[in-house]
Amino acid sequence: MGFDTQFGWTGTVGEVVIGATKADGGTRRVSYRIGGDATLPFIDGGQVSQSPLIAFEICDNPQFWNPVVLDYCGAVTRDPAAWATAAEKKYGADLVRLHLTSTKVRNFSDIPSLGKTVASVLSATGLPLILEGSNEPKIDSDVFQVCGETGEGERLLLGTAEASRYRSIAAAALAYNHSVIAQSPIDINLAKQLNILLREIGVSRDHIVIDPYTGALGYGFEYSFSAMERIRFSALKGDADLAMPMICSPADSLTIKEVRESEGKVRDDIAVQWEVYTSIAAAVAGAEIICVRHPRSVEQLRKAFFNLKPRSPAQEGM
Repeated sequence: MGFDTQFGWTGTVGEVVIGATKADGGTRRVSYRIGGDATLPFIDGGQVSQSPLIAFEICDNPQFWNPVVLDYCGAVTRDPAAWATAAEKKYGADLVRLHLTSTKVRNFSDIPSLGKTVASVLSATGLPLILEGSNEPKIDSDVFQVCGETGEGERLLLGTAEASRYRSIAAAALAYNHSVIAQSPIDINLAKQLNILLREIGVSRDHIVIDPYTGALGYGFEYSFSAMERIRFSALKGDADLAMPMICSPADSLTIKEVRESEGKVRDDIAVQWEVYTSIAAAVAGAEIICVRHPRSVEQLRKAFFNLKPRSPAQEGM
């Protein structure tokens, strides 16, 4: 009996392409086709397309970033382009996720500067770019318009669409052929509803990535894991409205009490451990992209995913 039929799985996770190389009309050094799996990850007996991709998160205004990361990374955090280069060349990430935290400044209005920031980051790295826009509905439309246009041809992954605000990000995705992160608050039904809303206004299934929202391990992550598991099971059972890849960002791991109350290297060690263990759990639940903020987390996750991936007897003996 086949692995998939044993569990009654007849569906597959849809695929989404992130990044465009020169051959695709973009400038990225590499592009990724995520999804496509017909089983759960890290389980013997099934074929999984690839290990989860690791995205390194940066921002354009570090005053809104976690001090653990700022202290470790140093002066590079004051230049998004240099930080993006470090994410690729020094930290070894697969993707860069740029948060436009400058839009959090009160009465922010310098929309053109955001386009320049996005352009500088795209020039500084050959990795595909995930872009987190504004959390301010009043400027959402302008932000995504400018950033979507700047990244035209690069197949960006734009975030984050929510049930209360998704039209602006969807408009930019549709206009410039980008994909969308659809985030719902740890609820499979709300995740499905948002995917349907996005499709109703023209965003195709192969341009949607689900973010089920991720808490820190020990601080609510068990609810995230349950939601992710149910989303993936539904996809494998043939529910097309949930058959999209997933992305998770355990950034809350760096803000927990255990990290805040520590100092020096101990603080770094605890932050990395919490971020890594939360990330591993999210990957086991089915996330195709894991986003982290501490540089040391990238290498540890790379090793963990390699060791978790099923290998043939010949590979085991290597």
